[in-house]
Amino acid sequence: MELIKYLFLGFVQGLTEALPISSSGHLLIFKTLLQANIDFDTLAIITNFGSLIAIMFFFKKDIINLLNSFFKYIKTKENQYKNDFKYCLLVIIGCIPAGLAGVLVKKFGVLDFLEDNVKIVGVSLLITATLLYLVRNFDGKKTSNTMMPKDALKVGAFQILGLLPGVSRSGSTIVGGMFTKLKRDDAFKFSFMMYIPISFAATLLEIKDVVASNISTIMWIYCLLATIVAGIMTYYATKWFRKIVNEGKLIYFSYYCLVVGLLVIIFL
Repeated sequence: MELIKYLFLGFVQGLTEALPISSSGHLLIFKTLLQANIDFDTLAIITNFGSLIAIMFFFKKDIINLLNSFFKYIKTKENQYKNDFKYCLLVIIGCIPAGLAGVLVKKFGVLDFLEDNVKIVGVSLLITATLLYLVRNFDGKKTSNTMMPKDALKVGAFQILGLLPGVSRSGSTIVGGMFTKLKRDDAFKFSFMMYIPISFAATLLEIKDVVASNISTIMWIYCLLATIVAGIMTYYATKWFRKIVNEGKLIYFSYYCLVVGLLVIIFL
């Protein structure tokens, strides 16, 4: 039964990490429902790493091309690499607001009072529902080549909302991209390009907590298996979500967050 619970939570993490419905919020909801003897914090850190690997694999061609162009432009200054170089800088700029906010939250425990508060998740899901509803018909004209640093900062500012349990990081950044008048697929891609360095940095900051958790060997095995499940689910959920974004159907996730948020507030 313990293994089944870990695999199920890995499934939940993988599915909700890519979708705009908050993985951290859903893990806290199931932590409350299951009342299981599981180290949810350690599980969340480890399975999130599985999701990170899956998203990097999904965008592997983009990542390789961007990194190649970034260093080639530094070396040669050739115009053919300039747009990709600029895009990498925009990703870095977009990560600054949430990066600084994340460090402050971690260092000073700003949001510690929200931990394990499932009612906050309910309220945050309503916030996510509202954001997704507001951009239900948005489809801008800007592309990654016409983005400006101020656009990246705006999207990055929206990513700060993702620090709240229940506010989706992918949802908030895609909303930010649409508010800056990016095309749907460009908003989608920029959102996940920002996720990669932020998630990688967060993993590095939290790894000491995993090492200090002193979980048993069998629990490590369970976490590893849950991470594999999370990675597989994240890959396919990301692929599915991209299609939904491009079809302009974010409204369905707005409805989902509204219903789940209200149920959490009323019953949990």
